[in-house]
Amino acid sequence: MDSPAPRKIIHVDMDAYYASVEQRDDPSLRGLPIAVGGGGPRGVVATCSYEARAFGVRSAMPGARARRLCPDLLFVKPRFEVYRAVSGQIREIFARFTDIIQPLSLDEAYLDVTVNKPGIASATRVAQEIRRMIRAETGLTASAGVSYNKLIAKLASDQNKPDGICVVPPAEGAAFIAAMPVRRIHGVGPVTARRMQALGIETGADLRARDLAFLQAHFGSAADFYYRAARGEDDRPVRERQSRKSVSVEDTFFDDLIDRDALVTELDRIAASLWTRIEKAQAWGRTVVLKVKFADFRIITRSRSFAAPVRSAEQLAQAGRELLLAQLPLPLGARLLGLGVHNLEAEEESEDGAQFALAL
Repeated sequence: MDSPAPRKIIHVDMDAYYASVEQRDDPSLRGLPIAVGGGGPRGVVATCSYEARAFGVRSAMPGARARRLCPDLLFVKPRFEVYRAVSGQIREIFARFTDIIQPLSLDEAYLDVTVNKPGIASATRVAQEIRRMIRAETGLTASAGVSYNKLIAKLASDQNKPDGICVVPPAEGAAFIAAMPVRRIHGVGPVTARRMQALGIETGADLRARDLAFLQAHFGSAADFYYRAARGEDDRPVRERQSRKSVSVEDTFFDDLIDRDALVTELDRIAASLWTRIEKAQAWGRTVVLKVKFADFRIITRSRSFAAPVRSAEQLAQAGRELLLAQLPLPLGARLLGLGVHNLEAEEESEDGAQFALAL
């Protein structure tokens, strides 16, 4: 039997998305090093412009460290409602070409264009058209990776950033992976990368040189994925919809919260934001989960389950308050509070296709 024709997968990744939206909307920020997020001593960089990245500033970096690296760094308060709206515009562009779309976040998604609506034979041309439309209709740039599977398409989208495209055909997939540092392979986290490096595995070629038994001895159940990834193999489908397992909102505070009233006030605000998301997604859950991160970064979660899904904002807020009050006093103070609902009755996908965690 003939083997099936290779799939045509595109991974689209917006360039410095939040920062680019801010520079688009405020011309005075263009060409300047900016960071979206909290600029105080407890703040965190959500994302930053390429001008800031030139100084070593990166996403998830503490704001204080970012300022040390780039004294002229400008912090901009996030506008998530704008980022979600623009993401919707981008998603509409994707839908002109295919219905098989798997969002990973507001600013990136996989598309299966093996069969596409305009009937374009070349996936490269589809990616070029998508990037052109995004620029024309949103004023933003996107990078794209085009390949025969998700693993390589995602790696390829990062090759020629910003505003670039990288195409890896099936005949070149194994060589593309071979030259890749293992720390860049999606699915190999920082801890695993360090373990691999300790074993002399620095590149995809080094990984391919180890047999499956060796990988199983050192990496257990993940060994099969690493073995196949090193050979450029990945048969995961692009999923049109992802099952939502929970809906949650969390917030990191400028100062650790110890006072009871301050903690309750913040949790009530988080509960109100969460309820808005629950109603919009029609995602009703039976289990309310509280998350607390302490000043020493230790995290606890506490939960309460109900016989039926939580159906009112007050029931949600009250459950959260009871979980929180049971933990008081908090001698170390709370650096972060979060509230979520699990055991969902309806698994409707929200507009951003992913759990939204608000961390300012």
